[in-house]
Amino acid sequence: MTENATEQLPGLAALEALIAAEAEAVRLADDIAASIRSFLDGLRAVAAEATGGQAVALLLLQISQIALTGARLGVYRDFEPREEYQPDDGPDADPDELRMQLAALLGDLDTYSYVFDPYQPEVVEGQLSDDLASIAADLEVGLRHHAAGDVEEALWWWQFSYVSSWGTLAGVALNALLSVVAHDRLDTEVEDPVEQEQIEVAETVLDSGQAD
Repeated sequence: MTENATEQLPGLAALEALIAAEAEAVRLADDIAASIRSFLDGLRAVAAEATGGQAVALLLLQISQIALTGARLGVYRDFEPREEYQPDDGPDADPDELRMQLAALLGDLDTYSYVFDPYQPEVVEGQLSDDLASIAADLEVGLRHHAAGDVEEALWWWQFSYVSSWGTLAGVALNALLSVVAHDRLDTEVEDPVEQEQIEVAETVLDSGQAD
């Protein structure tokens, strides 16, 4: 092997490593995009076609799956956008129709209370319909970048928005829906009249789904 060939090896190795990293990023982005499309399709189907009782179980499943997708992004290396400013990805999707459908579907179960930050505990009130519509809107931004072929921007946005926004919303929504299921499954005496009223609402909604 000549001296010049030897000197070129480190550069060649670096190039191969870069190509491998880019290929891995493309595979990850494709996997994430497929999971997000499945979630969005499922969420819209639930909002448009499910009954109240069916919605709780189906949303619990959908959110569990997208939370796992988010966890993959959360533990992965930090992605960096190619440009300082986010490129124009077209008009934002309008989440109002989805939000209204979910609000009507969930009825009294739509509003719930939760601790936003467990390290700075403060109980706040939220609506599942708002949270799920916000998650969908965040995810769709990344999908548009992915469809445009901007893999790094898509991954950066999904990761950034997961950590800053939709990851928390998915977690509290999952906990709220799990609470509904738990109240329905666990036959216990509850003394708090407010909690008892919430349990009765949950039982009524779930029973309506079973009747269908």
